[in-house]
Amino acid sequence: MNFLPNYPTTQLLHSPVDVRAADVVGRHARLELTFEYRAGRTVVTRAYAEPPLRIGRSFDLDGAAYVILVCAGPGVFSGDCLRQQVSVGRGARVLLASQSALQVHPSPAVAAATVQHEYRVDEEGELLCQWDPVIPFADARLVQRVDVDLATSSRFYWSDGLMSGRVSRGEAWRFESIDHELRVAVCGAPGYLERYRLVPAERKPRRQWLAGPADYLGTTVVRHGGVTPAFVDELQTRFADPSAAVDLVDARLGLMVGRFLAANGTTWQRERTACCDVVLESLFALPPRSFRR
Repeated sequence: MNFLPNYPTTQLLHSPVDVRAADVVGRHARLELTFEYRAGRTVVTRAYAEPPLRIGRSFDLDGAAYVILVCAGPGVFSGDCLRQQVSVGRGARVLLASQSALQVHPSPAVAAATVQHEYRVDEEGELLCQWDPVIPFADARLVQRVDVDLATSSRFYWSDGLMSGRVSRGEAWRFESIDHELRVAVCGAPGYLERYRLVPAERKPRRQWLAGPADYLGTTVVRHGGVTPAFVDELQTRFADPSAAVDLVDARLGLMVGRFLAANGTTWQRERTACCDVVLESLFALPPRSFRR
């Protein structure tokens, strides 16, 4: 991969002004990224990040811009609020990945940690996101909102994850609550909505038909013209574990969803990677393991 020009915040004109009070620096932060297609490749045209959020160097991957986003702190704590806004211009191709898992620390009842993401993809744009799992500690509270707005001819890949907790420390399903919403809209119309609130003390996730023995969970969403019933059926045959499955949500929109559950990280990552590799190579004409670090 080749380097694209790096864009430190201090070198950008018209960057937002950091108006945070001193007592919330490191606790309330926003990250903003804009990508545009220029001279045969995608470049970062606007970048801004407040600590602990940080934007890594951009790499050129077959004309696409690959950027790793970093949360340089130890995770999110009670009352923290992290906001992320990404805009992909017409014809731009973007791959985003996290540097590591996001840890959610214990929170009192009145002050959950909040994570808010917003993504906009213009016509003929592509956005591919591969995120490490969220790890909620015992007594953690998290509110997570993800809004994705896609233009008619845009393409989209999303893969996220959630662990039951720090399993090796005996903290599986000991977090207080996770309030999650992932919304994907196409031309302003609803395409996919995933919404849940997990409170292990009220409803045990270990029950059959819920998480069962799984400690790793994840969702993959793909929106592409190549998503057809035949493609989804063929992709399903690639999974060795019965807890991994894909389904066609809307053939007209070319929208599919995958769910991945596993009792350990090795199995979970293997199945999620198998899905990612097929989607990248077959639909987006990108080499497998493009999200390598």
